[in-house]
Amino acid sequence: MDTPKNTPLAGDQLLRIQDVALLTTLSKSCINLWVAQNRFPRPSALSATLKVWRASDINEWVEKQFQQPGKA
Repeated sequence: MDTPKNTPLAGDQLLRIQDVALLTTLSKSCINLWVAQNRFPRPSALSATLKVWRASDINEWVEKQFQQPGKA
């Protein structure tokens, strides 16, 4: 991902797991586990081996983490 760190991502931009890991500071294994537990947005499968997330879904998930009571 060649986006500068402080640049907001366009909502329709597609992100691969390594990009999502960088944005959220979560490991790839944590992301996959939380997807399986319905604690993180599900990716879209573009092929049998390629899964992507919409940047808007990730941004929305991050914002929700700070809006829920009892979470920092």
